[in-house]
Amino acid sequence: MKATIFQNPATTTAPATPPSANFAAYWFAGKAELNSYTLQQAQYGVLNPGEAVLIFVTEDFRTDKQVKSETPESHDKSIPVLKTNLSKKFATGVYDYSLFTSVFTPVSNPSFPNTLKVSTSAQEWCGHSYLQLNYATNTYHIDSKSYFENEVAEEYEVAKTMLEDELWNRIRLAPDKLPVGQIQLIPGTITARLRHKRLEPLPANAKLANYEGVLFPGKLLQSYTVQYPTDDRTVMIVFESAFPHKIVGWEETYKSKDNLLTSRAVLKKTIQSDYWNHNAPADSTLRRELLIGR
Repeated sequence: MKATIFQNPATTTAPATPPSANFAAYWFAGKAELNSYTLQQAQYGVLNPGEAVLIFVTEDFRTDKQVKSETPESHDKSIPVLKTNLSKKFATGVYDYSLFTSVFTPVSNPSFPNTLKVSTSAQEWCGHSYLQLNYATNTYHIDSKSYFENEVAEEYEVAKTMLEDELWNRIRLAPDKLPVGQIQLIPGTITARLRHKRLEPLPANAKLANYEGVLFPGKLLQSYTVQYPTDDRTVMIVFESAFPHKIVGWEETYKSKDNLLTSRAVLKKTIQSDYWNHNAPADSTLRRELLIGR
């Protein structure tokens, strides 16, 4: 995969509101932040061991077609976004699950205050599914395809509101601006796929606090907790209070086959890399460093 031609400090599209010097030095240096996590994922009423990888990178993103900008001609139609790529892999008994989500959130642009796009794919030995949300004027347009009969092809719109999937980006961009109290959120797409739930805005209670536990590594940690009272589900993201607000893990609690279970991801390793330039066999050492955690 080639990096976008604008992904370097000299030529990248400038945000409408210039970021701080620290932000620009970290996020516009032409590298991605790669994080690996030890994963315990609820499915079929038990917790299944696996691994998660969380990637953050800035890139130029077309606002008209909502795709990555890769040509000089599309430069004036693009804005810089912070992209989350979240990969989860785990096994249930004899067979595998592979889940992947991409989230595209404008860095700092009053004309585009909302996340523009989310796409999620799920593969397992029974079949696979794909779900995409695209921002429109006052709504998110949702297009879904699935192997499963009851959700084989769905196309609908939901009211524009904040997305659970964008919370990871919002933490990296400005955790002090996270909404607290009673809010509306569109739940996470990966969990919706695992639970075969249709997406719709749900009432939620959100809280930002100091993290007092011992399960996650790091110093001066904060937690952002979202509780869905109508869905019996809670999500907690734990991150460093100091810039660049690295995410050290998360938890998600809900019923799976009538068992109340907590999925958990705990940070193992963080590296910065222009990973798209490291695709030769010799680069497997970099992969080993990331996934093994040393």
